[in-house]
Amino acid sequence: MSALPQPHFGRRPLEGFESEIETIARDPERRLRLLHALLGDGACRQLGIVPVPEGFKLSVVIPVYNERQWIHEVVRRVEATPFPKEIILIDDCSTDGTRDMLAEFAERGHKVIYQEVNQGKGAALRRGFQEATGDVVIVQDADLEYDPSEYPRLIQPILDGRADVVFGSRFIGDHHRVLYYWHSICNRILTTLSNMFTNLNLTDMETCYKVFRREVLQNVNLKSNRFGFEPEVTAKIARYRPQWRIYEVPISYSGRTYEEGKKIGLKDAFQALYCIIRYWKFD
Repeated sequence: MSALPQPHFGRRPLEGFESEIETIARDPERRLRLLHALLGDGACRQLGIVPVPEGFKLSVVIPVYNERQWIHEVVRRVEATPFPKEIILIDDCSTDGTRDMLAEFAERGHKVIYQEVNQGKGAALRRGFQEATGDVVIVQDADLEYDPSEYPRLIQPILDGRADVVFGSRFIGDHHRVLYYWHSICNRILTTLSNMFTNLNLTDMETCYKVFRREVLQNVNLKSNRFGFEPEVTAKIARYRPQWRIYEVPISYSGRTYEEGKKIGLKDAFQALYCIIRYWKFD
């Protein structure tokens, strides 16, 4: 019995297909239509593949302090996110050479702000928020603990018109690096105490990933200079419910060890507790 003839695939059709895919990949609108056609609307929503309104701009605010080892990769990942954006870097008087490296980002068109003295994360964020001109503002740490590729998932509730503020939670279902037990317990305790005072039901008040419509930040008077920013902004946003709608979405987390540059410590936990009580009633 003779063998069946084998089909012959020439290179020309494949090369044409690859060329078409490359063309579509460079066009955000065509890329979005193709993905919706292939995956369906439901799957696209689950993956954070959402249409971006015409004229939309995202402001990414990055407080920086002694992150020479990570800053290039962080900015590269933020630049790769599929949104029209401005990147605002605030150096909090770094002493490890980071300050000198930031000039490169200014040459690439990013906003770089230099604090004259070290004041803390909260002070750096306040300065960055003042410079933000985007429709939506997101906080990004200058290390690799939080992944910018998750921006679509974080921004989706705002683009859908369902939220004004979005928290990215490390504790509701995505993968994370296994590290410090007592850190996770402390985070949950602080979140629970914050919820008791604000009457929210967050799972991760201390998360870095917080996303705001810019109008929200313009109506909040922030004062904390260090890591007290997290409970302060949470308490002050909670006062505006139901006018401001708050959502929480799962994110991954690749925490650092202290040897790798982690900075937050026990003193900051007590400061967070103080801020939870202080900003519950007082501005």
